[in-house]
Amino acid sequence: MIYKSIPRKETIAPLVRLCMLIAIGIMSFQMTAQQEAQYTQYMYNTSVINPAYVGSLGTLDIVGTYRDQWTGLDGAPVTQNLGIHAPLRNDKIGIGLNIQNETIGPAKEFNAVANFSYTVMVSPNTKLAFGLGAGVNLYDVDFSKGLFLDPNDFLLMNKIDQRVTPVIGAGTYLYGEKWYVGLSVPDFKTDDLYDDEERSIAEEQIQYYLMGGYVFDLNPRFKFKPAFLVKYQTDYPFVVDVSANFLYNERFMLGVSYRYDDAVSALAGIELFSGFFVGYSYDYTLTELTNFNSGSHEIVLRFTLPSKLKRINSPRFF
Repeated sequence: MIYKSIPRKETIAPLVRLCMLIAIGIMSFQMTAQQEAQYTQYMYNTSVINPAYVGSLGTLDIVGTYRDQWTGLDGAPVTQNLGIHAPLRNDKIGIGLNIQNETIGPAKEFNAVANFSYTVMVSPNTKLAFGLGAGVNLYDVDFSKGLFLDPNDFLLMNKIDQRVTPVIGAGTYLYGEKWYVGLSVPDFKTDDLYDDEERSIAEEQIQYYLMGGYVFDLNPRFKFKPAFLVKYQTDYPFVVDVSANFLYNERFMLGVSYRYDDAVSALAGIELFSGFFVGYSYDYTLTELTNFNSGSHEIVLRFTLPSKLKRINSPRFF
């Protein structure tokens, strides 16, 4: 989590503190409640939060995501992610890679995680996958990119924090042709971070994800999928995301999403040609942040290699 990792110095003038509060500190509720980057269209790159997902499509899948959160608010999060995964020849083993870059104010965070999954059949129509993820996280804070009253402030000339840490995660993913349930921990690592509110050292907590969804065939052309994503972190409230998406003619997607006490979102997507999908979402903020930004924008580009062995729904809901 970037925000809670930023140390404070008594040399920062009161107005500078106010600037940081407006630019970054006003995000404290959500940023302290989330360790991983937040995505509205997580369903198109589920492996970013659950390594057991890799290989589940039965074919090569490449997803690129760009998210501009709280547009118009200086220092707000901007995130880019690239995810690639595919099964091996026997379909029991899946491999993948997620690369992510995030900037929040003067802080930057980059991580690369390799994912591995092993799938077993628990019934003729049900599969259970176990996944592991391992990688590296590069973290850097540079206050020279901030706003300060005193141009000679010591903080302007120094990197406040630079670190390299390992990333180790795990997950399970149970699914059939029309439904799925997943439980995961993207990173088991904990760290001692500076808590600005308490002005003391606090331990970063492990974050847990629970997800699920079901696809209903309304008629030969329309499909409907309600879904949920729950995030839990010790000492912080649950973050609950519920969504409802409609797929028409295996090509056009429209949906809405609600993140409890945070935002309501509109989602749209289209398969431009076989295997290539473009998605967009807009988040309208429901918190006090709505006075400081014009919403959040997210774009997804996805390529799913058509499979000759079986028909792959595109865009697939899960």
